[in-house]
Amino acid sequence: MKHLHSGKVRDLYEIDGDILLVASDRVSVYDVSLPTPVPDKGALLTQLSAWWFDKLHWIVPNHLISTEDVPKEFYGRAIRCKPLKMIQVECIARGYLAGLGLREYQAGGTVSGVPLPAGLMEGSRLPEPIFTPTTKVSDTGHDEFITFDDVVNDVGRETAERLRDLTLKIYTEGAMHAAQNGIVIADTKLEFGVDADGVLTLGDEILTSDSSRFWPADEWEPGRPQHAFDKQFVRDWSLTTGWDKTPPGPEMPDEIVRATRSRYIEVYERMTGNQWCSGESCDVGEKPEL
Repeated sequence: MKHLHSGKVRDLYEIDGDILLVASDRVSVYDVSLPTPVPDKGALLTQLSAWWFDKLHWIVPNHLISTEDVPKEFYGRAIRCKPLKMIQVECIARGYLAGLGLREYQAGGTVSGVPLPAGLMEGSRLPEPIFTPTTKVSDTGHDEFITFDDVVNDVGRETAERLRDLTLKIYTEGAMHAAQNGIVIADTKLEFGVDADGVLTLGDEILTSDSSRFWPADEWEPGRPQHAFDKQFVRDWSLTTGWDKTPPGPEMPDEIVRATRSRYIEVYERMTGNQWCSGESCDVGEKPEL
């Protein structure tokens, strides 16, 4: 097994020609990994992604090969997957106005070049979901909005239309399932690549608390910040510390760690219908159903 790369929250290895994607318990906000881990976070994200990959595989091929055929030390938090040549576009679907999308709208009434009605507020539901791609290929290294035409220029019209359509389809299907379980998916980020046969393939993660904004449906109210089931909770806390968004990040106190873990578990359980179990709570041999 060969180590390939360590990212802010994941480590990549090559194993017999496949990729081993291992999720850590690290939390990254504003492109900085915080020094305090959240227990079970990596396993929660991995197993929620695996569940979604299975549920939505009919929409588009994905990179998942196995959650079982992985080294024992990484079991539960790793997936074995196909190598992909990743497309350098972060594909974002938005059904509600929040985060960077809200700030872009407030500045000019559009998000990624998509015009939106006047008078929308923080948390407003959009007339229909929109495709708002971003890229990290920039001088800042941070997410920057690009337009659909920019994507066309980068990858060609056929691929750009396919990326847009798949992103909106995955978001719509995921949002419908989430709504049935009392969760609003405000937005989500997806990443795609091309496999060895040239097939457009969904990679990375899908509809997790790190890649999406999840809100409790019964508490949703436009015009104010929403209760976050996702890492927006950590982002919001970090800004109360006086941190300037540059490394090193602040240490999280125990109560923030516990609250973050609780939110991730609630999303996992509501979405999958499975009860979360970790090493402390599972019987020997028991593992979450994917």
